[in-house]
Amino acid sequence: MQRSFQLAFFGSSLVSAYWNGAATYYRGIIRALHARGHSVTFYEPDAFDRQAHRDIADPSWAKVVVYPPQEVHAALDAARHADVIVKASGVGVGDELLEREVLALRRPGNVIVFWDVDAPATLERVALHPQDTFRPLIARYDLIFTYGGGEPVIREYRSLGARDCVPIYNALDPLTHHPVKPDPRFAGLLGFLGNRLPDREARVSEFFFKPARARSNEVFLLGGNGWDEGAGAPANVGLLGHLYSSDHNAFNCTPRAVININRDSMARTGFSPPTRVFEAAGAGACLIVDAWEGIELFLEPGREVLVAHDGDEVVGHLETLDAPTARRIGQAALRRVLAQHTYARRAVEVEATLEAKAPGEAAA
Repeated sequence: MQRSFQLAFFGSSLVSAYWNGAATYYRGIIRALHARGHSVTFYEPDAFDRQAHRDIADPSWAKVVVYPPQEVHAALDAARHADVIVKASGVGVGDELLEREVLALRRPGNVIVFWDVDAPATLERVALHPQDTFRPLIARYDLIFTYGGGEPVIREYRSLGARDCVPIYNALDPLTHHPVKPDPRFAGLLGFLGNRLPDREARVSEFFFKPARARSNEVFLLGGNGWDEGAGAPANVGLLGHLYSSDHNAFNCTPRAVININRDSMARTGFSPPTRVFEAAGAGACLIVDAWEGIELFLEPGREVLVAHDGDEVVGHLETLDAPTARRIGQAALRRVLAQHTYARRAVEVEATLEAKAPGEAAA
């Protein structure tokens, strides 16, 4: 008989995608767990102006507790009776404290989980800084979930003492991301949606700005926080700023194609399809991705996705990509993700892993 878990989840934000690329992942996983009979309380700090840029109201499928950062101990105390207590990476406020203090909530029968939504960056940081405070804590968690990484991430976490490491990949929530009518605001040849971050900027220049210069008579569209006049965007790139998640389907459905561009660490590690890949595929978009190891496990290159190793290959794809071909690729991707890569499937994996761990092994 399936066990129903009560989960306490400390993460960046469930209700706001503002400077919070993990929002889609959290929502998909948690909504799917709720559909399977589990209950989740999501604890998020009131920080980075996220509450002023909410994408959704408090959902029916999770309880959201927004706490002032200085009252984190009260939030931890409220979470202590949960069956599963999760500390996600990248909360943004009080991460070191949370990584340490959730372990103090261990009691017989509960499960303490670190859920890494940016494993490549976490592992790179720990490798470069042996005195990192998280490093000695890894072995004390009952379980490490990651949102991707495949065998390379599993091996690396195990080498650091992790008891178990289980990738739970990004996926599609078809209730949230699906085909819609094109929106004239987003008409153009190629769109990219992603925040401006130091370890992505050079790749955006290569994979997006370079093709825009080569196709200077076409409109390119750039959405996300941080892009401004000083970012080096060519004149034919429209800077859209932060796009609320309610606009993501239209953004993906309107241009001839959309591109996903990984950050440096994710491109090196591979096996970590970002949320944007599944958002775009779920909307039936023709997707171009910068090449990374493992893409063929999720979408078939040439038929369900176009792969580029550099900006010149992006230009080559755009030069031969007519509207019927773009539609055919987008529809093939949509069929694939609906059949194999939904959050409903990911929730089954989470549930099975937690059931195996539920008896718990007390640890100091």
